[in-house]
Order: sequence, then C-alpha cells, then structure tokens
Amino acid sequence: MKRILLYILFLFAALSVNAQEYSDIVEKALNSAKKDSLVQAEKLFQQALKSDPSNIRNALLFTNLGTVQRRMGKSDEALKSYSLSLNITPYSVVTLLNRASLYLERNNFDKAYIDYCNVLDIDRFNKEALLFRAYINMNRREYKEARIDYNALLSEDNKNRTALIGLIILNQKEQKYREAIESVDRMIVDNPKDVSLLKIKANIEIEMNTLDLALIDLESAAKLSPNDPEIYVTCGDIYMAQKKNREAYVAYEKAVSLGTPRSELRDKLKASK
Repeated sequence: MKRILLYILFLFAALSVNAQEYSDIVEKALNSAKKDSLVQAEKLFQQALKSDPSNIRNALLFTNLGTVQRRMGKSDEALKSYSLSLNITPYSVVTLLNRASLYLERNNFDKAYIDYCNVLDIDRFNKEALLFRAYINMNRREYKEARIDYNALLSEDNKNRTALIGLIILNQKEQKYREAIESVDRMIVDNPKDVSLLKIKANIEIEMNTLDLALIDLESAAKLSPNDPEIYVTCGDIYMAQKKNREAYVAYEKAVSLGTPRSELRDKLKASK
C-alpha cells in the first residue's frame, strides 16, 4: 500500500510539473504573438503541443498556431492547424470562421461555403457567416440564396451597411434598377456625405444609360472627395460614351494627376485625344 501511495503521489507530482511547464510555454507563446515575434510564437505553440498531446486546451492552441502561421504567410500550415483544432472541437465557431476566411482568401469558395454553413448550423444569425455566404452565393450567381442571407441578417440588424449594399448590388445584377436606386437613395439620405454610395448610384445609372444623372452624382462625389481618381476615370468613361472627347481627356488627365498610373489609362487617353 505504501508503494502504491508513493507511486500515486509521484504521478500527481509529475502531472503537476508537466501542467505548469505546459502553461508556462503557452503564456510565452501568447506573449510572443502579441509582440509580433511570430517565429518564436510558432515554435512555442508547437513545443506546448508536443509536451502534452492529450491536453484539452490543445484545440485552442492549434487555432492560435494557425493564426500565427497565417500571419506568417504559411497558409497551408495554417489550414492544417485549424483542421487539427476542429478535429478536437468540431463545433468551434471561431475556428470555423478562421478557416473559412482563409479558404476565401485562397479562392476556395466551395470549402469556405461549407464552413460558413456549419457556423450557421450552430449560430443561426452569425453576421460574418451570413455576409460571406451571401457573397459566395452572389459570385455563384445564386441570387435567391444570397438575398435570403442578407435578409436574415437585416432581420436582426436592420441598419447593417454591408447587407444593405449587398441587396442593392443584387438588385443591380438582376436588373431591378428601380429597387436598387430607391434603396441607395434611402441610404444616401441617412449618409449624405458617403462618397461610396454616390459612386454605387452612378454605376447603376450608367447601366440604366441615364448618363447625365450619373454625372450629377459623380460631381457631388467629387465635391466630397476631390482627390478620388476613380471618380474622374468614371466621368471620363461617361464622356467618351457621349462622344465628348475633350471632356473625357481632361477627366482622365485629372485622374492621372491624382495618382492613377498613366499606363492604366494610356488607351483611353489616346482614344479621347
């Protein structure tokens, strides 16, 4: 009995030492990551994982390791780390979102879509998952499904800017121009100094072939943001469509003066000149 008791005490002491060592390494790894010492953080996370492979906290460690590797540009290793984390805790929303966004960065829309669907099975109104699944569906031209996700998000957050703009773009893609214009006008009333909304409206008006209206909105945008070269490029394109070459040339030159590389506009400058 004494031997058994001594063995148990020795075992607990060893486990205590290992647990303390594990915690110390993890703390050092987290501090290194905060200080952007990413190489050191990666080594320490890997060391902690090896020191106690069965520790339940390893799911979180694999996620942290994946994020460090992602910041280092090691996307293959990061995906592997996220997947190992999900092998331990398959319903971790944070890890699923991390892996999904990395898949999206790599243009692997199918795998990202699956992860976002899994997130929404766990958290029905997760904003990030709804927005990016809608984005993927829009790219797939599955507009009905994208609209469902945007509307689901707006049912919880009726002022969500990204979802509102998403619905405007959906209406534009489906050539529902009146609905698109009405929606963007409502947003402009609430955000009269938002240049991006004026540019969105102008692009819709260009598709509608109401070019003079588009120019009016772009002029308003230029007053708010006089150093935005994109505005002048779009104005130049409209002038060219109206066969106003001189005005187009002036607009393109203005865009160049504001930072647009001349090489990008060489053909347009030549055509307008």
